[in-house]
Amino acid sequence: APFPIVGIGASAGGLGALQQFLSHVPPASGMAIVIVQHLDPDREGMLVELLQRHSAVPVVQASDQMVVQADHVYVIPPGRDLSILNGTLQLMEPPEPRGLRLPIDTFLKSLAQDRQQHSIGVILSGMGSDGTLGLRAIRQAAGACFVQTPASAQFDSMPRSAIDSGVADVVALVEELP
Repeated sequence: APFPIVGIGASAGGLGALQQFLSHVPPASGMAIVIVQHLDPDREGMLVELLQRHSAVPVVQASDQMVVQADHVYVIPPGRDLSILNGTLQLMEPPEPRGLRLPIDTFLKSLAQDRQQHSIGVILSGMGSDGTLGLRAIRQAAGACFVQTPASAQFDSMPRSAIDSGVADVVALVEELP
């Protein structure tokens, strides 16, 4: 049977929120987690190392054609877009290396299509509205949508956008979301 896959979107202020979230994920949840964070495309990422310190399960950087396994965390690499097809991660070159990109929406929409009711979307701290359309797709696929309480987010635009659009099933503190 397909296991749930959790897509987490974060941007500005997201590192601390991601660390808090992962520190509360049980080691044998039976779910996979895929993290899509807005990253500088020109800088080598250290996100995997920074998150592994707070996670009871392995944290790895996503690579093209990587099969998603339960009880693992996958992190988008800098300068790439990410989608999922048949439980396999697909890395893509973004249409524009800089400027307006919505990598969280891109991934969450593909997650909704791939996992249907076994898709879970989480929006944490960030600026803008990236993730809201992806959560809407998950909700339409009978998946679940979780959002960080805006008052607890370092930057509340992304959580507030998701809540204002009416797609959040649960709004809670980061440590309560897992």
